[in-house]
Amino acid sequence: MDSRRLLRTSATALAAAGLILSGCSGGSDAAASRTPSAAPSAHSAPAAAAAASPEALKTYYSQKLTWRDCGVTSFQCATLRAPLDYAKPGGEQIDLAVSRARATGPGKRLGSLLVNPGGPGGSAVGYLEGYAGVGYPAPVRARYDMVAVDPRGVERSEPVECLTGPQMDTFTQVDQTPDDSAEVNALSAAFKEFSAGCAKKSGTILPHVSTVETARDMDILRAVLGDEKLSYVGASYGTFLGATYAELFPGRVGRLVLDGAMDPALPAIDLNRDQTGGFETAFRAFAADCVSKPDCPLGTESVPAAGAALKKFFRDVDAEPVPTGESRALGESLATTGVIAAMYDEGAWPQLREALTGAIGGEGSGLLALADSYYEREADGTYANLMFANAAVNCLDLPPAYTDPADAEKAVPSFEKASPIFGRGLAWAALNCTSWPTPPTGGPHRITAEGAAPILVVGTTRDPATPYKWAQSLAGQLSSGTLLTYEGDGHTAYGRGSDCVDTTINTYLLEGTPPAEGKRCS
Repeated sequence: MDSRRLLRTSATALAAAGLILSGCSGGSDAAASRTPSAAPSAHSAPAAAAAASPEALKTYYSQKLTWRDCGVTSFQCATLRAPLDYAKPGGEQIDLAVSRARATGPGKRLGSLLVNPGGPGGSAVGYLEGYAGVGYPAPVRARYDMVAVDPRGVERSEPVECLTGPQMDTFTQVDQTPDDSAEVNALSAAFKEFSAGCAKKSGTILPHVSTVETARDMDILRAVLGDEKLSYVGASYGTFLGATYAELFPGRVGRLVLDGAMDPALPAIDLNRDQTGGFETAFRAFAADCVSKPDCPLGTESVPAAGAALKKFFRDVDAEPVPTGESRALGESLATTGVIAAMYDEGAWPQLREALTGAIGGEGSGLLALADSYYEREADGTYANLMFANAAVNCLDLPPAYTDPADAEKAVPSFEKASPIFGRGLAWAALNCTSWPTPPTGGPHRITAEGAAPILVVGTTRDPATPYKWAQSLAGQLSSGTLLTYEGDGHTAYGRGSDCVDTTINTYLLEGTPPAEGKRCS
């Protein structure tokens, strides 16, 4: 599978934005940092919803979209206006990019189906035009207009910018498993430079890219499209966005599919640690498959032996990076990112075996390509704004996991318990929001969405980025939540090869009928 398509179709990463991307934002994307308190903050979603009266927002809800050719066959594009600050709806506006593919028929049109691939920071428009608008099941595309809006701060919607391409190259190579005070200081300085770059280049929009604000933008789009209720498929971080919408507007919930669910009640430290365990689970599944093959670069002895071999490889490239055929050598940070990138989809396992074989043999271009796909780095050295938006949303949605590097050091043992392979690096990656220039406006809290129509939550048992227990928790929190379980590997479940999953979700989207409680697919 093409590594860039892997990133797009598996819903971007998700949970602790740092040198290792994630999207947990309360996110994609994986992600941010969170407070230890489980109670709603003073700026939780319901409070934010009351910031502007319906009358003050009338001009936004009554706007007319002007559709134009996108330059992509079968798609139309438009620009949606929203207030930059919902507390000041008469102030500055923000322009949001929208794309749609009209329902193909036959059958009665069911309205619009919004999609979001996660991140936070994944381009919903890119996901729609590159996958969902042409690759979602034909019966769904026949009855719905397929629609996407890039969230504020993402790609086509006034994107957050932070670092140049060369600066990002340097950032992604910083040692994320510091062994001494000098390396701790270097890592902390890298995060501070990243944050300062975001403040310098995107200071105006930075305080206004929260998930709550994006959910409010979606409600404006719903109304402008002429839909009484919102129908939506959100993956990964997109599940938190969808759940937030349901919390804000329970009476406007139509058919919501939340695939690869996040748990909004968890603080940052728990989100990051849980996701770390998810990557360990995914690696064990990969290793079990790998050791059964004679060409496994991690040996053919056992899963524990394969894990030990991978840890040794990481130590080796930390001490002496391997060449890649270009100016960037493959050190531990990029190697770890490349391995994690392939954990999102078991279809990438053959590519990972080949890349590891090359890297262990002294040629690191394969793992570098996987890492570049994860960071959305182009061949010319430029980066999409995925990483920038990911951090901006996550650091706004939840308070940071740590107050200083000493907190990160203390957390390392618990992360290593969750994952002996990835734990140390992911513990330090959660330091990213500590020096963020904009204070958080959200906090961890349960989402019940009382009064909402039935909502379908989907969880994959060996999901690396959104552990299955998160889906169980979200389905239990939502007053109308129903859990669909996919017993399998990879990140998210819809459209990934299970007829049982696809049929169940299609039935819900087309008929409004959720599955029976306890439904499991394989």
